[in-house]
Amino acid sequence: MYNPFSLANKTILVTGASSGIGQTTAIECAKMGARVVLTARNEERLQATLRQLEGIGHQYILADLSTEEGIKSLVELLPPLDGCVNNAGVTGLCPVQTISAEKLEQMQRVNLNAPILLTRHLVKAKKMNNPSSIVFTASAAGLYRVSTGNAIYATTKCGIDAFMRSAALELAGKGIRCNSVNPAMIETDAIRHLPVTEEEKQQNLARYPMKRYGKPEEVAYAIIYLLSDASAWTTGTGLKLDGGLTLN
Repeated sequence: MYNPFSLANKTILVTGASSGIGQTTAIECAKMGARVVLTARNEERLQATLRQLEGIGHQYILADLSTEEGIKSLVELLPPLDGCVNNAGVTGLCPVQTISAEKLEQMQRVNLNAPILLTRHLVKAKKMNNPSSIVFTASAAGLYRVSTGNAIYATTKCGIDAFMRSAALELAGKGIRCNSVNPAMIETDAIRHLPVTEEEKQQNLARYPMKRYGKPEEVAYAIIYLLSDASAWTTGTGLKLDGGLTLN
């Protein structure tokens, strides 16, 4: 059956694949026929993700992307890639008056430095095929909307979206497309553990015209589009996924 969104015969790396959007993206990519390479820091959870993947030939590589050495070690072990999902990230509320150099560095190291350096090392090591696609998980935060306590997170996500556009321009000649997804709130464990009351959650939900948060698979489907040949003429684009939040 004809399917322009198929990932058959493509090898896709997914970072942060042990939970949340990364785990769901890996599962959905496998359903679309991809050979998936999973990476994250928690081996037990990576194994749990691996067991949920349809098809054969999948693998996981344990790696700490918060250090450049960890990134280099990962790249050395990778097969040639048709796609990379730069998804690994951390969240956390931090009001402006409590920001410290340490807190800033911790979030920046994972959300901003890691995807930039991974992209650099993948390209330098010629691990990205021609053609291929790199997708970054950015956020609606900062780019389209700001909220109290979210300054550091929003700053890192704005940064990665700016890097995506620059990389798209520079890497187009190598056949490497670069795009991002920019979701608003998604129902994952990360947001369930945010220090907010049920009343505050309901007030936030009321801001969404669709009256709900997004689902991880809805982000995964957008990522699959950007990995697939269906988006072969799309690069430098940030795809907003916000349930209408920024219409207000």
